[in-house]
Amino acid sequence: MRHLLYVPIIHGEADMGSAGRELSQKSAELLGQSRWLLHQKMVCMFWNSLTAFLLSLDPSLLRVYQDGLATDGRVGRRIVEEAAARGSQNYQLILQLLDRGAEIRKTENPSLLLREHSSLRSSLLGESEGQEQLTADLYLEKIYGLTKDRDSYIARSIGDTLKEGELGVLFIGAHHDVASLLPTDILVRMVKDTEKVRAYFVELTQGQDGKRLEELAAYLASPVEQLPN
Repeated sequence: MRHLLYVPIIHGEADMGSAGRELSQKSAELLGQSRWLLHQKMVCMFWNSLTAFLLSLDPSLLRVYQDGLATDGRVGRRIVEEAAARGSQNYQLILQLLDRGAEIRKTENPSLLLREHSSLRSSLLGESEGQEQLTADLYLEKIYGLTKDRDSYIARSIGDTLKEGELGVLFIGAHHDVASLLPTDILVRMVKDTEKVRAYFVELTQGQDGKRLEELAAYLASPVEQLPN
């Protein structure tokens, strides 16, 4: 039996490349100042929680698969280093794992990533007919087919490269569904409840229940339970 830690992630501005700042500005306008500040604080605590958990594991066993990473080896490490230097907590964590002996694995198909990036840029620039504001739901609806294709490719990549005795770690956006596509001999452990991560985004972008939003944010920022021996 092979083993994989499934980490549904929350992207920060530094994870979004050249579109990050503009996307953050639009999100802040859409959500309002108080919700946006809560979200920013929660994202930081979320990654602090994941960092504490993953750094407690044996790094020599870890094989890292990353949302958006289409290469490995020296080029993959350079991409990780550059993103970490931009301030991405996701990539800062991966860099710490690599420095301790973990390995990065090619995860994505570059052509699918380019198509998705083009779609996102078009939306941000107002090039999509009838679209004035970018929201998570509208964006996900537009790229639904691409997301399914990416998920299938990622699942195949993990299935082809994760070996017995290794511990895979997949960092993947919460709107993805890679887990259901993985080979049946891979035992998946959800590091955070994907449904709660999705519920958080729905409440953040569409909800009116401030208490519910705070409860979900508290869950996402809470410490990760240690793996059983």
